[in-house]
Amino acid sequence: MPLLTLRDGAQLFYKDWGNPKGEIVTFSHGWPLSSDNFESQMVFLADRGYRVIAHDRRGHGRSTQTWAGNNMDTFVDDLEELFKHLNVQEAMMVGHSHGGGEVTHYLGKHGTRRFKRAVLIGAVPPLMVKTSANAEGTDKSVFDSFRDAMRKDRAQFFLDVPSGPFFGFNRPGAQKSEGRIRNWWSQGMTASYKTVYDCIKDFSETDFTEDLKKIDVPVLVLHGDDDQVVPIQAAGVKSAKLLQQGTLKVYKGGSHAIHNINADEVNKDLLAFLQS
Repeated sequence: MPLLTLRDGAQLFYKDWGNPKGEIVTFSHGWPLSSDNFESQMVFLADRGYRVIAHDRRGHGRSTQTWAGNNMDTFVDDLEELFKHLNVQEAMMVGHSHGGGEVTHYLGKHGTRRFKRAVLIGAVPPLMVKTSANAEGTDKSVFDSFRDAMRKDRAQFFLDVPSGPFFGFNRPGAQKSEGRIRNWWSQGMTASYKTVYDCIKDFSETDFTEDLKKIDVPVLVLHGDDDQVVPIQAAGVKSAKLLQQGTLKVYKGGSHAIHNINADEVNKDLLAFLQS
């Protein structure tokens, strides 16, 4: 099992699939999941000659469950160590939800020298929580309710999220997949309680506005217009405008998990962007 020992002794699990000499695509998963959530995209691109790399963020999946460091600065510094270890160059970065924040903050903090393009999928930037300057954001009480639900019964909360808003299974006529729900639950329950609890604050209250403005490579923003977790008007629409070279594609009726539910279309969009 590939593990990288980081500067503080924590170990980061990663997948390195496909053509070792192919163009590189990296993937950053959402909360509270793991690299497994991107398996459709990774296999699709690896089958077409690309080298695909994905990690389990510290505290998630098969990586070390550290007590401290559950914040975006630590996460992107972990990524820089991984990219240096794997000699990532001239690559494309892809991130979903919280992982989209990771992509954005990595490029804002560490620069674009390793990457020539990026993709944000249902991503949390620029800022999720509602403030006086971010009227379109989500009220903090919603995120407080997430913390309350975790404290009360994490296992049930981690069934409720994928059974409803994450995949859009609460919408009339939705084709509910018990397999997707159980897979989401399994990934979430594998993660450290402390990490995913801390990350509610991290994904909801981190302001990525200045990071977005710094990114000087083309960025494709993919967002569902029925995203009940990260509403498009507060996120995808704003991010595309703040980016120097941002392009927004709206998935009509798309949920928060378009890369899962609309995998074929997302995969085609990623390939087209890679080849552009």
